[in-house]
Amino acid sequence: MVRDSDALPDATRRDYLKGGSGLLVGGLLAGCSSGSGDTTTTAGTSTETTTGTTDNTTAAGGPYSVSMAPMGEVEFEEVPETIFTRLTHLAGMAFALGRGNDVNAMHAPGYYDALWNQFTPRLPSVELDWTGLYSSWTTSKEKLYSLDSDVHLADPASVLALDNWDVADIEEVRTNISPWFGNQYSHRHTEPPAPYADSYEYYTLWEMFEKVAQVFKDEKKYEALAAIHDDVLATIEADLPDASDSPSIVMGGFSDPSAPYIYNVDTPGFLTAHVRPFNPVDAFGDDVKSGSRVDMEALAQADPDVILVFGGLHPSYNMSEIRTTLKDDPVGQTLTAVQNDRIYPQGGRYQGPILNLFQLEMTAKQLYPDVYGEWPQYTEGPYPEIPEDEQFFDRDEVASIITGE
Repeated sequence: MVRDSDALPDATRRDYLKGGSGLLVGGLLAGCSSGSGDTTTTAGTSTETTTGTTDNTTAAGGPYSVSMAPMGEVEFEEVPETIFTRLTHLAGMAFALGRGNDVNAMHAPGYYDALWNQFTPRLPSVELDWTGLYSSWTTSKEKLYSLDSDVHLADPASVLALDNWDVADIEEVRTNISPWFGNQYSHRHTEPPAPYADSYEYYTLWEMFEKVAQVFKDEKKYEALAAIHDDVLATIEADLPDASDSPSIVMGGFSDPSAPYIYNVDTPGFLTAHVRPFNPVDAFGDDVKSGSRVDMEALAQADPDVILVFGGLHPSYNMSEIRTTLKDDPVGQTLTAVQNDRIYPQGGRYQGPILNLFQLEMTAKQLYPDVYGEWPQYTEGPYPEIPEDEQFFDRDEVASIITGE
């Protein structure tokens, strides 16, 4: 592994990108504050209040800083150009800012390129190509030197949890290559590695997006998309049925319908940001931990009204085959969701802002078709066409924001 004393690449524009404060990992051992009026919280607590302030930003062209846990205050001399990511909620934020093709690394790029491009056909003039990128889930420090990215949109706490990484390595990358800027454990409000426990804070998807927009000095795009998100939530809340009328839901990965992986629908965190606004009832309750695999008997015992299939929009999934397999199974055919043909596709768990808009729309129609309009009986292809008067947001408007037109 390359150490500070080893030979480093020749000086580049990265020499002018300074991440964090002089403290170890930008406040890792000293704690941090959001710097935007948020209440600083520690692991196990949550911040849910979105603020409209920026974090010590300066006029265009000058040095600026953005603050987010667990990094603390991160300093930039200029707007980053090349972008390293691991998980798609952060890659999706770059995409929403029109920077999707500046991403040079991400987890499972081939899979997520295909999934994201099930939505881009509904966004005129928006193009995305993540094929052939470095697959960064188990990244190495040597590879980060090779990529020489302007910013690492990745949670240093989650990288520290990888094998062969320590706090000194995290600091070395921050100092010698470029800043870290990401937050992963807000996904389910789980505990970060011990060195970060006192400085960690949980954000909603859109709070985090606001911070990322500040990194790229593109707050206007954030504000425009956040206003559309607010309108979508208002549309949902205006007609949301009483909680007592909520259908019971099983949400999971059904590549093997006889033994699906189940994800809770009512837990905090951005993984459920497209379901939680509907006051969901988890068919398994607290009996099954998110990410657990269950058999058909357990599924029948839970007997959901609705089954949501994560990744069901991906080209590799065959929704017709999943439905047929469940209908042909002697136990599966007893499920209420199967008998009522309420097996629906979903997109991605690590959703960025644009997928969140689409997934709020699709989930509304899948759970309450009588209220929000029916969801088409999807089998394959891109996100289906929705009648214009039943759309939750204007596709042309969102596309124009992304492209800057």
